[in-house]
Formats: sequence, structure tokens, C-alpha cells
Amino acid sequence: MIIKTTEYLAMVRDKTGYSDYKIAKEYDINQSNLSKYSSGKAALSETHAWLIANILDIDPAEVVANTKFEHAINTGNNSKAKFWQEQLNKIFSESSPIRIQIAQFNPIVGDIKLNAQKMLDLSIEANNAGAHLIIFPELALTGYPPEDLLFRDGFINQVKEEITNFCNLVPSDISILFGAPNKTDDFLFNSAYLIQNNRIINIYNKQELPNYGVFDEKRYFSSGDDSFVFECQNTKIGVLICEDQWVEGPISSLCQSNIDIVVSLNASPFQLNKQSERINICKNYALKFDITFIYVNMVGGQDEVVFDGNSFIVNNQGDVSLQLPAFKELSVSHIDTTFTPSLVSNESLIYSAIVLATKDYIQKNTFGGALIGLSGGIDSALTLAIAVDAIGAENVHAIMMPYQFTSDMSLTDSELQAETQGVEFSSIDIHSMVDSFNLSLSDQFRNTSRDTTEENIQSRVRGTLLMALSNKSHKLVLATGNKSEMAVGYATLYGDMCGGFAPLKDISKTMVYQLAKYRNTLSDVIPERVITRPPSAELAPDQVDQDSLPSYDILDDILMRFVEQKQSVNEIIENGHNSEDVNKITSLILRNEYKRRQSAPGPKISSNAFGKERRYPMTSKFKP
Repeated sequence: MIIKTTEYLAMVRDKTGYSDYKIAKEYDINQSNLSKYSSGKAALSETHAWLIANILDIDPAEVVANTKFEHAINTGNNSKAKFWQEQLNKIFSESSPIRIQIAQFNPIVGDIKLNAQKMLDLSIEANNAGAHLIIFPELALTGYPPEDLLFRDGFINQVKEEITNFCNLVPSDISILFGAPNKTDDFLFNSAYLIQNNRIINIYNKQELPNYGVFDEKRYFSSGDDSFVFECQNTKIGVLICEDQWVEGPISSLCQSNIDIVVSLNASPFQLNKQSERINICKNYALKFDITFIYVNMVGGQDEVVFDGNSFIVNNQGDVSLQLPAFKELSVSHIDTTFTPSLVSNESLIYSAIVLATKDYIQKNTFGGALIGLSGGIDSALTLAIAVDAIGAENVHAIMMPYQFTSDMSLTDSELQAETQGVEFSSIDIHSMVDSFNLSLSDQFRNTSRDTTEENIQSRVRGTLLMALSNKSHKLVLATGNKSEMAVGYATLYGDMCGGFAPLKDISKTMVYQLAKYRNTLSDVIPERVITRPPSAELAPDQVDQDSLPSYDILDDILMRFVEQKQSVNEIIENGHNSEDVNKITSLILRNEYKRRQSAPGPKISSNAFGKERRYPMTSKFKP
């Protein structure tokens, strides 16, 4: 609101109780000038504007700008009027409480130009909405993790080019904080860039580099050693990047500068129960250092990890004042929008994580859809539901490939599920193909007994057919195996292990059942008897999984203790398991590392996932 000279004088009269004559005498203002001011014939001089600002105890710049604007209007000087209007807008903007936009962002690794364009669009939207600062996650410009792309000069050069372009194109009125690599003097850093007034004001280099689990940051980055504090809207803001917040050193150094807000840029993958750990540590910091803590996380699937978002703000009372939803890309102002945390089951979180991971893997790699070999069992049934929820029924093709050991129940249930979910369904009889393989191998197999070799031929025929259809349609084959099967090698190499992505790779068999039941609470898509019938590979007459494995509740508890908790054989036995089962299962786990090395990638859900996270030698004589 523009305030005129006459209004300022009225405010002085109200505050002091003086008449114009008394004001002129008390503050040494020429009576003639004061008369012109009071009548509105003249605007305050700069000296008198400053004097009145001091009397009223307000910002002198505000009074000067208002009266300069008034003078420009009175004299018809449009260019000066425009200039002083801009200064007033800036002054009022700077005096208002800081308005921060959180961009829970889903980048594509390596698509630097597209990521930069998305960041630009979001920055413009935030500026138009009145935000003073927009915050993007860790390595938002490149996606996370870029891995060995960081070793390529061309990659780093593209980063530099896009940052330069970004600076030139963003609105000058908004501050922007985002993550990107920074190469300085042959040292590469994982950094946070601050842009203000279309230029890079400062760069913060991450101090703590994680080198465990799925993280290999010490392979690529050097550690920074300086804190970073900047001002926006008269608010002092300190910056951390992900692992920095899990060690108290960086935030302790930061808070020596009497900051108001800590912003943490993150690319933190989903893991069950991880969100409560994040919130608790940030609550402790907020209370200890009397600060507001803003946690901004990436969202989206990237190969074997899926980022859950779940960004939040903890105020200096230790309360969560904003909680963004999990697994959704969005940009919100913490002033305008409040997402209140709701109770969400583990099954719901895990299912959402798998759906997003599957969707992003298919779409970011530009596949035309998904192919799934339906068997009538629960794993393929759940995988089909995940695929449909991820990319839509119109993009999913389910194929049944029966053989003589396939039950009528499996045939009926597979077709029913495909029909219920509205996907394309095909049935390909494999009798002649399996018989042809067996006939061709009969001379080589003479004088040998029938065993799993013949069973696996069935599975490998099915894998070959799925891959042929994938080549022809450019649809991705989704492998349907679960973590329990992959742990003990209960899968056929080049058979049912065929596929480009395995949604259930880190999901135990017992959790598969829980997820199937959860999915049916949303809509009834998996036939009930698929869930209740004994699991079977159906590669031999009357075959069930428990012919060669312990019950899945026993198997999965042994796997959890051995793989995720890293307990020894003796420790597992001491926890009540049969020694024969424990020795058999742990031996199978170690012996089948070679199979897992050749398995499709799948999203990490647990605290120790097969693949990028759990890396064991294939050739090893270690006895646990």
C-alpha cells in the first residue's frame, strides 16, 4: 500500500500529539515546506522523509521510497514512478515473513537438460505464487545416484552449461537452492548451489560422504569442510546435504552462526521404518538448537532404489508442522499447504514403493509396456496387479503358458485375474516345444534319471517365449520371483528368472501374501484361492514348494536373521530354529550367489537387499 506525505504527517501528529506549528519548531522543519507537505502540494524531501521515519520508528527506506514515488507521480515522471514502485515492492517483500517452496522432485539420472527445465518451470511457478525461496533435493540436476557418469568430463561440462543457462532464465526475485555436482581444482563435490539475483551466490560442499549400503560416495566425491549460511527475507538459513544431518558435527558448526532455519537436501531411499528415524533426529536438532528444520527429499524410482519423498518441516518446538505425502512428486509452500500425517500400514507403504519403482523403471527407460508370465500362483498375480497400478491395464500383456503339470485351477484363475484387471491375455501351449527339447536331448540324457533338468526345460521354454514377445513388442518382461526364492536359488536361471525388472526381488514370500491381501482391500483383483492354495512351481506332478523347503514362515525368519541382521548359524539356532533347517538354508543362500548376480534388478525395500546393497563373492569358502 502506497502511503502519501499527508498520511505520514497525520501519523506524526497522532504519535506526538503536536500541531503542525509545534512539529515545525520541534523538528526544525521550515514552516513553508511543512505547509506544502500538509496540503499535499509537495512530497517529503529525502531528509525530512528520514526524519519522519525516525519519529515513527519505521524503516527509513520505506518512507523515502513512498515519497519519491509520490513525487514522480505528481511530476508525471513515469520512468521514475516505475522505478520507485519496484523498490517499494522489494521493500515490502523483504519485510514480509519468509515464504519457502519445497520441491519434492523426481529427476531422471543423466537427463540434465530435462531436469533443469523442470526446475525452471517449478521456480517460475513458485515465484508467481509469491515464494521467496524454492528448495530442490540433493543432486536434483543430475538425478541420484549418477554413479560413474561422474567420471565423464562431458557429463560435468553439461552440468556447468545447464547451471549457467538456469541462472540466466530463473526469475530474479526468487532464491533457489538445489543439488548438483561441483568440480573445483580437479576435486569433485556433492554440492548445494544458491542462486540469487540470477547468479550463483555460494556453493556448499557436502561434508559427510556415505559409503555403505547402496551408497558409494567416496568413490566419486571429496568432502567439504566449511559450513554454509545465507540470508533470505532477513532470515538466516544454514544448509546440510543428506548424510550431514546424521552426524552432529556439521549442524553443531552451523548453529554457531545463530541461524533460524536449517535446510537439508536429501536423496534418501525408501526403507521400511526409515521415516520415523528421520523425523526423530530432526526433532532433536530443532529442540537442541532452537531452529526450524526443513527436510527436502527426492522422490521416484532409480534402478534398484526408490526415493519416497516424505519431506517435512519440524518447528523449533519439535513439532512436525508440515508433512508431504510419500511417493508423490509435488511442489508446495509450507505456508499455503499442510499435509497431516496419517496412519499408513507397512503393506501400503511397501506396495506404493514397488508400484512407483516399477512405473519409473518402465517409463524412464521408454519401454512400451510390460509383459508378465502368469502361472496361476500368487507371485505372478501380485506382479500383474503392481504392473497395472503402475502403468495402466492398456499397457500390460499377461501370457499363460500351460504344460501338462499346469492345473485347471491355475488356468482358470490366471484368465480370471487378467479379465478382472482388463489386460490383454494370451495362452500359448508349450507341450510341443518342451517335447521337442526333450527329444533333441534324449541321446545325451540316455541312461540318466529324470530330475530337475527336465523340469527346468519347461521354465526355460517359457522364458524364451517371453523374451521373444518382448523383442517384438518392446515391452519389458517383469520377473515374478520373490526374495525368499532368490535367497535359496528356488528359481530357474534363464527360465522364470528372465526379465528386465523384478518388482518382488526384495519382498519375502510371507510379505507377498500380505501385499496380495492388502491389494485386495483396494479392489478385488487377486482370486482368493490364489492366496490360500499351497504354493507350487507346477513343474512336476502334485508338486508344492514345501516338498523341498521349510514352510515359508520358518524360511523367511531364517533369511531375515541371516541376510538382514547378519546373525551366525549358531545365533539363529539359539533363537529357536532347527539346526538342520538353518544349515540347509544358509548353505543354499551362499551357494546361489551366482544366480542372484544374473537376476533382474528390483527395488530395495529391506535393510539389506540383494544386488547393489548386499555384495558377496560368488566363489567363497566362508562358513557362517
